[in-house]
Amino acid sequence: MRGVAAGAALLVLLTGCGGGDDDPYAVPERFEDYCEEVEAQQVLISDALSAGGDTSGLIKALPSFEALAAKSPDDIAEEWETVVDRIHDLVAALDAAGVDPDTYDRKDPPAGLDPDAKDDIDAAATALVSATTASAIADVQQHARDVCKTPLTL
Repeated sequence: MRGVAAGAALLVLLTGCGGGDDDPYAVPERFEDYCEEVEAQQVLISDALSAGGDTSGLIKALPSFEALAAKSPDDIAEEWETVVDRIHDLVAALDAAGVDPDTYDRKDPPAGLDPDAKDDIDAAATALVSATTASAIADVQQHARDVCKTPLTL
C-alpha cells in the first residue's frame, strides 16, 4: 500500500513539474502563425467550395490553399505542396486549352478542343482526384483539427 501511495505522490510531483498552468488545449507556439492562417482561411475556403462545383470550387479556393501552404509547418508542408501543385496543374491545363473551368464538361467538351489538350486536362483532373491527393487533403484536414483545433474542410 505504501508503494502505491509513494507512486501516486511521485506522479503528482512529476506532473506538477510539467508547467502547471499550461493549457493542454493551447496551440503549440511553433504552430501559432499557421493556425492563425487556418482560422483566417477557413470561411474563405468554405465559401469558395460552396460557390463552385467540385473542380471550380477548388480552383476558387486556390489562393487560400497557397496562403496556408506558405505558412505550413514542416509537419504538413509536403501535403500542402501536393494539394496546391495538383490544382495548379489542372489550372494550367485548362488555361492552355482556353477552357473555362466553370463550364467545362469532360463528357461534353467544347467543340474544337484539341484532343491533346483534352488529354492534358483529363490527366491533371485524374491526378487531382488520385489517392495521393486525397491522402494529402485528409492529412491537412486532420492536422488542422488536431493541432489548430479548427475544422478545415476541403
